[in-house]
Amino acid sequence: VKLVESGGGLVQPGGSLRLSCVASGDTLDDYDIGWFRRSPGKEREGVSCISSTDGRTVYADSVKGRFTISRDNAKNTLYLQMNGLKPDDTAVYYCNAVRFGDYWGQGTQVIVSS
Repeated sequence: VKLVESGGGLVQPGGSLRLSCVASGDTLDDYDIGWFRRSPGKEREGVSCISSTDGRTVYADSVKGRFTISRDNAKNTLYLQMNGLKPDDTAVYYCNAVRFGDYWGQGTQVIVSS
């Protein structure tokens, strides 16, 4: 499966962005899917994910209450709605899908700065 992210950009603190991850080559229905991010000088961090079996969502403590992950199976797309953005959210955000293999997108840059 091929994953392509979009929706990143420059936003002021407190602002919002919605990231999208469009999949091709296979349907995402049976994949465990999620978002990771990597900030300069930091390790890659899991942000949020959705289970393929029961649709359960998990969020990192740092984004709980601010970010919402969702999927649109008809569009074969994963989303991450990010509200109340903080400078610490600045990172490259990656889409990830797991099923018999580990698949990654190329990433989309998010910069939160005034």
